[in-house]
Formats: sequence, C-alpha cells, structure tokens
Amino acid sequence: MTALTQERAPSDLDRRIADAKAAEAARTGEGIKAPADAKGYKQGSRVLMDLIGMPLGGGVLGYALDSWLHTLPWFLLGFVALSFVAAFRSIYKISKERAE
Repeated sequence: MTALTQERAPSDLDRRIADAKAAEAARTGEGIKAPADAKGYKQGSRVLMDLIGMPLGGGVLGYALDSWLHTLPWFLLGFVALSFVAAFRSIYKISKERAE
C-alpha cells in the first residue's frame, strides 16, 4: 500500500461502492447458502426428469427407427421398454444417495 491510500479517509464514494456491491450480491444471491433440503429437491427433480425424459426419448427414437425401417411398432416398444428399465435403474442409484 502506498502512503496515499493509508492516509486517505473513507469517502462518500467508498461507501456508495460498498453499498452497490452489497446490493449486487443480494440481487444475484452470492453469499447466500442454499437451504439444507436443497439436495432433496435436486434429487426429486432428477427422478422426475428421468421418469419423463427417458421414456419420451426412447419412444421418439423407436418411432424414428420404425418409420425408417417400416417395422412399426417393434422398435418403439423395445426402446420404450429399455428406457423404462434405464429410468428405474437411474432412480435406484439416486435413491441410494443421501439427501443431507
């Protein structure tokens, strides 16, 4: 630090800068800890997305293959069944995690 910064008294500008930084931190959520049950909500969201997304993706992929290969509904049924198995396997893994 130089001699100028050590002798300088805090000015109105310094106070306004500190206030602006505090307001920005409050607006963006910096320094705020997540609630203790946030991991539980995160796990629940993952379960929901797995239950919706995997079968939907398997159905779309199976339907596309069936349309391309003219084998309707075999790939659709197969991919939906596999995606349900994958979704429940993923949910089983999520359920083994602690929700501290």
